[in-house]
Amino acid sequence: MTEILSDPAPALTRSALIVPIPSAEPAVGRHRRTLDRSAVGGVPAHVTVLYPFLPPDEIDDAAVQAIGEVLAGFAAFDTVFTEVAWFGEHLVWLRPEPDSAFRALTSAVWERFPLQQPYAGVHEPVPHLTVGDAQLADLPTLVRVAEEIEGELPIAAHVDEVRLMAGAYEPDSWRSLATFPLVAG
Repeated sequence: MTEILSDPAPALTRSALIVPIPSAEPAVGRHRRTLDRSAVGGVPAHVTVLYPFLPPDEIDDAAVQAIGEVLAGFAAFDTVFTEVAWFGEHLVWLRPEPDSAFRALTSAVWERFPLQQPYAGVHEPVPHLTVGDAQLADLPTLVRVAEEIEGELPIAAHVDEVRLMAGAYEPDSWRSLATFPLVAG
């Protein structure tokens, strides 16, 4: 059953559907807090399902119900983060294997909400867990962090929920609006 955790506040300006990856926090949490804008905002280690999602003031019971209907048939799954990867020289991330279940989640939600194109059409929706980006650190820092995290891999994760979150650009502004449990396998 979908649990609505709170109502969106007017100060919230954006939303996302994510898969939280708590098992990655020990390896990446300390780095993400200073190198990843979403972590600064209060978003846990995660793989994005769909961002940007609806404006928070458009998230109502009908939208939450529609998300729940889309996700109702998805089974929980296991994944392993096996390697550190890069998007150019500006973003360091962890690659999940397999990534097909993440891709299926994104495709299903996007099909139901076709106006909410992943990454606003700017980037291909590649499943990943962001560690840090060049907006908050220089390349030598990102390289050092990537090397440190490689020693922590692999990271196994059991994925059993998708979370709807909303926030703004301000630190610690993101909060959970609803969780959508995946079918136990």
